[in-house]
Amino acid sequence: MEGIYLILVMIVTGGAIAFIGDKLGTKIGKKRLSIFGLRPRHTSMIVTVATGCFITLASIGFMLLISQNVRTALFGMDELRHTMDATLSELDEATENLFKAQTEFERANENLRMSKEEIVALKSEQEELRAESDRLKEGNEQLEATNSELAARNENLSGTNAALEADNKKLGEFNVTLTADNDKLSADNDKLSSDNDKLSADNSELEERNNRLREGLIAIREGDITLRAGEILASGIIKGGRTAEEISADINAIAEQATRNIVNRFGGDENTSIWIYQPELQRVIEEIESSGRDMVLRISAAGNLVRGEPVRSRLELYPNELIFKKGELILSKTYELGDVEPETILQDFLTEINRLAVEKGVLSDPLTGSVGRMDGTQLYEVLDSLIDAKGKIQLTATAREGTDSQGPLRLNIKMEQK
Repeated sequence: MEGIYLILVMIVTGGAIAFIGDKLGTKIGKKRLSIFGLRPRHTSMIVTVATGCFITLASIGFMLLISQNVRTALFGMDELRHTMDATLSELDEATENLFKAQTEFERANENLRMSKEEIVALKSEQEELRAESDRLKEGNEQLEATNSELAARNENLSGTNAALEADNKKLGEFNVTLTADNDKLSADNDKLSSDNDKLSADNSELEERNNRLREGLIAIREGDITLRAGEILASGIIKGGRTAEEISADINAIAEQATRNIVNRFGGDENTSIWIYQPELQRVIEEIESSGRDMVLRISAAGNLVRGEPVRSRLELYPNELIFKKGELILSKTYELGDVEPETILQDFLTEINRLAVEKGVLSDPLTGSVGRMDGTQLYEVLDSLIDAKGKIQLTATAREGTDSQGPLRLNIKMEQK
C-alpha cells in the first residue's frame, strides 16, 4: 500500500509543479522577461527546464522524506546487494545442511528399522534361550533326581555286596563239605556203574522182547491195513507267483480230493479223516510263495492205515516242468525174437521207458515205481503183434500228450518188423 500512496503523491506533486511551471513560463513569455541578458525565448526555455528539474528534485526529495525503502534503494543498494548475497549464501548452506540432515535422517530411520528388526530377532533368540534354559533346568533336575536314585542304589549295592561276601565265605566253607560229599558220591557212583551195566544187559533183553512184540502186533494188524505208508492219496499242480491265501486254497482243494479218494477207498466210511501237520503245511506254503514257480504237491500216507483211524499225511513238493512234448520220441529199441517171450520183451521195454522218464524228472509212484500209463487195448495189440512177429523187430515209444513232472506218462507204442 505504501508504494501506491507514493505513486499517487508523485503524480499529484508532479502535476502541481508542472502546472505552476507552465503558468510561470507563460507569464514570463508574455512579459518578455530576460534573465542574464538572454532573449525572452531562451529565458522561457531555461525557466521550463529549471521547472522540470525542480519537479524531479522535489519528487525525489519527497519520496526520500516519506519512504525508507526509497532511501534504501537509492543510497543502500550496494549494502542491500551484499546483504542479499550473504543471505543467498546462507540459504545455499542451509539448503545443503537441510539435505545432509535429511540424508542423516533417512540413514537414522534405516538404522532404526534395522535396530528394531535386530531387537525382534534378539527377543526371539532370548525366548529360545529362555526355553532352552528351562529345558536344561528341567534336565538338570532330572539328572539330580537320577543321581540321588543312583546314590541310593549304590548304597543298596554296597550292602548287597557285603552280604554276598559273607555268603561267599559261607559257600567256601560249604564247598569244602561238598568236596568231601563228592568223594563219597564217587564211591557210590562206581557202585551204581556196576549196577547200570547189569541194568543195560537187562534193557537189551527187554528191547529184544519189545521188538518181537512189535513185529507180532504188526503181523496182527496187517489184515486190516487199507493204506500203506508212502501211498499217494492225491496230487496236483500249485501255480506260483500268487499270494499265500491263494496257495493255501489250492492245497485245501487237493486235501479235500485226498479225503474223497480215501472215503471212496473205504466204501463211504464216515469215520475216515485226513490229518495234515500244520507246521509242515506252513513250510510248503512259504516255499511255493518264495519260489514263484509252479510246483507239484503230493499228499501221501505217512504210515500204514487201519480202517477207522485218522489218516496221517505227508506233503511232498517238487518243481513242475514240461518233461515230454506231445509226440516226442521217448525210446526206440531193437529186439531179436527167439526164445524170449513177448511179454518179457514188452516188460523190458516198458521198464526201460520207466527208468528214462524217472531220470528226466517224471515223478514215479512210491509203491510201484511206475510213471507210465498205457491203454489196455493198445497193450494187447502190441502183445499180439509181438506174438505174430518173427526175427528182428523195433519197438518205438512216443508221448501221447504233453507230460509234466506230475505225470503220468501216457504212451503210444509202435512195432516195426526189421
